[in-house]
Amino acid sequence: MKRIALLGPGTFSEESARHFLGAVPYVLQPCKLIAEVFQAVVAGHADLGVIPIENTLEGSVSQHLDWLVHDVALPIQAEWVYPITMNLMGRAGPLEAIREVLSHPVALGQCREFLRARLPQAEAIPVSSTAEGARLVKQRASEPGLAAIGSAASAALHGLDTLAEHIEDHPDNATRFLLVGPEPLALARPGRAKTSLLVTLPADFPGALHQVLSVFARQRINLVRIESRPTRKRLGNYFFFIDVDSPLSAPPMPEALSEIESLGCSVRVLGSYLSHGV
Repeated sequence: MKRIALLGPGTFSEESARHFLGAVPYVLQPCKLIAEVFQAVVAGHADLGVIPIENTLEGSVSQHLDWLVHDVALPIQAEWVYPITMNLMGRAGPLEAIREVLSHPVALGQCREFLRARLPQAEAIPVSSTAEGARLVKQRASEPGLAAIGSAASAALHGLDTLAEHIEDHPDNATRFLLVGPEPLALARPGRAKTSLLVTLPADFPGALHQVLSVFARQRINLVRIESRPTRKRLGNYFFFIDVDSPLSAPPMPEALSEIESLGCSVRVLGSYLSHGV
């Protein structure tokens, strides 16, 4: 039985993992912080970790990307996209009485327009996860005017009332999750083959990135995502995260990566895996 570390309990990470894993034998290991999720897998206390990596409204979760690059060497074994429905939860009462709203910064960002229009008097308070926000509201029950943003499961877990439903700013709100760990998980479900790369240019000179992208174009390899992050070595020096719509074993890929390395670039394979949609 696989041990799966994730933010929880009562988080979207947990909700999405239960949906994604289905009948696969597993036991969930809730963690308070993403750092603890990574560390549990690295230390061997868990077999795999669930990492939210990108959201429709807020874009990439840069801190989690940086962990994959700078702090751990855990390959990506799968990814899935899960629809996110945000709820305002707390003690029953008028919304006008709410003075603080606690949640993860990404969740607060996904509900920015709701907070501006319906709760202009409330201060948005960032915490480590949506579940932690709900837990704190329950813990501080004697204090008036507190609310949290998170999943319906989190409200039920902590005995909070749902004050408003579907408060996300866009109806197509969804989050991309990664399953990371040293060994793959056997899944009897279809998916699209995908490879994630980390490319570092040899130097910052005109046309450097263009040369890398031209290699993929000549080999007719489709790129589905590219994003830069600082290397932390010097200002203006970047890694490039590149997601490729192809398995690593496909005939054009080894030749393309070899050609990119011949340009003086460093190439690190973050994972070659199946991607699953909503």
